[in-house]
Amino acid sequence: MEIATQQEEQPMRPGDWRRSGASPHRRACGLRVVLGWGGVLALLWLGLPFAAQAQPSPEEWYEMGRAKVAGFLEQRGAAEVPRAKNVILFVGDGMGMSTVTAARILEGQMRGENGEENELFFETFPHVALSKTYNTDVQVPDSAGTMTAMVTGVKTKRGLISVSAAAGYGDCAAEEGAKLTTFLELAEMRGLATGVVSTARVTHATPAANYAHSVARAFESDSNARVMWSPGDCIDIARQLIEFADRVPGSDGLEVVLGGGRSVFLPEVTGIDPEAGSPGLRLDGRDLTSEWIERREGAAYVWNSEQFEAIDTNGVSALLGLFEPSHMKYSLDRESDTAGEPNLSEMTAKAIAILDKDPDGYYLNVEAARIDHAHHATNPHRALLETIEFANAVRTAYELVDLSETLIIVTADHSHVFTIAGYPARGNPILGKAADHNHEPLLADDGMPYTTLGYINGPNAGRGTDLSEVDTESPDYRSQTLVPLGSETHGGEDVAVYAVGAGSDLVRGVIEQNVIFHIMMAASELESR
Repeated sequence: MEIATQQEEQPMRPGDWRRSGASPHRRACGLRVVLGWGGVLALLWLGLPFAAQAQPSPEEWYEMGRAKVAGFLEQRGAAEVPRAKNVILFVGDGMGMSTVTAARILEGQMRGENGEENELFFETFPHVALSKTYNTDVQVPDSAGTMTAMVTGVKTKRGLISVSAAAGYGDCAAEEGAKLTTFLELAEMRGLATGVVSTARVTHATPAANYAHSVARAFESDSNARVMWSPGDCIDIARQLIEFADRVPGSDGLEVVLGGGRSVFLPEVTGIDPEAGSPGLRLDGRDLTSEWIERREGAAYVWNSEQFEAIDTNGVSALLGLFEPSHMKYSLDRESDTAGEPNLSEMTAKAIAILDKDPDGYYLNVEAARIDHAHHATNPHRALLETIEFANAVRTAYELVDLSETLIIVTADHSHVFTIAGYPARGNPILGKAADHNHEPLLADDGMPYTTLGYINGPNAGRGTDLSEVDTESPDYRSQTLVPLGSETHGGEDVAVYAVGAGSDLVRGVIEQNVIFHIMMAASELESR
């Protein structure tokens, strides 16, 4: 059984403006209601924040990030480091440190080891840093704001895709003047090949931030216009992907796009989806998958594993693969897909084979999106298997590229409120109940056993169920939580950045998340190419 795909970070709706921080006036008015003017004056007297604090401008975020990397270059000294002809950015969506730790243990235990001593493949990389993930308006971020930081060099608000914090959520009129140039766009302008690979819809926040600009992350097709409080003439994310070459000077469009999300590319015609037989979501009547093929000589579109495997990478100039109407299957559930779909490692290998044909080099973003979705559903089993598959995809890329001319960065956009606790014995099953060296369960003060892994918030709150007879190692087990919420939330702590290859020495220390963009720029010397 697959955990419902709806368990993912929820996009803001027009009614969420007060919570989003988009309107300082409204927030100040709300404080007047709660505190009265005396309370507001007290906050002013104490110097505490009560409304919008002064934020760095987009230009200041950009320059601070560039200055940070300039300092790293000075520390490098006279050492000669080869230019990164190619850049691969791997993002484990929601892959916080507790997720990495638990997945490392599970991978080892799946081989019959204790697990704690194991290393996921990317943990062997020589350069490591910590990335601060907050958005400009929230302490605990979302994927739109975090990925925007990584691919534009500028931090922004929650829910915004490659537009600056100067724009309000859902305000189409503000979008044009707030657009931020992305690393992928710069790569295309300089003749590099580009691609995005994701186990989510390819129009989802993380992959979309590479090629699209939107004041509402959920504006994936024209039928999603309701998420905009003022839709105006803004173009939905799926159209922006297909029409990319029309708006980026010198670009011929992305060379590789692989993932899920067929429905936002297909018109609302009954039975049009080749696998599900369902209608698409587009109201404009356009079939964007056909347009992908028509726009470029040598372009191909595939939607199942047989077609994917049959692709001759030497004869294809641009490949679009959309393997599900929405997100792709979890790794554990892939065999249940009747049409078949490739795993993340296979998509990564195919993408590199196509992109590597460009003598100028390439930029590729690979996202393991469903780590995040499983965590939102408080389903640790699937979250950890997705992380292990992610590590396998990193290994695949590592073995295919020349590291003397390729930079590989592995990181996460944010964490989750996922914990490892309870003093279990060394080698105790990480997905099981906490137990001592004699395999006797450790009991809480209520006399019942508890799991090593848990979540601070989410569904299934409380200790009403005695876990003594519950198989907590089952793929479908959903953890008990403390704070009752319909969906578990992200965490706000730093995430790790791992790097290997050309220019990877620039990954160091504790950095703002937008510095990752500037590391890629410096390592690739993209600005001067």
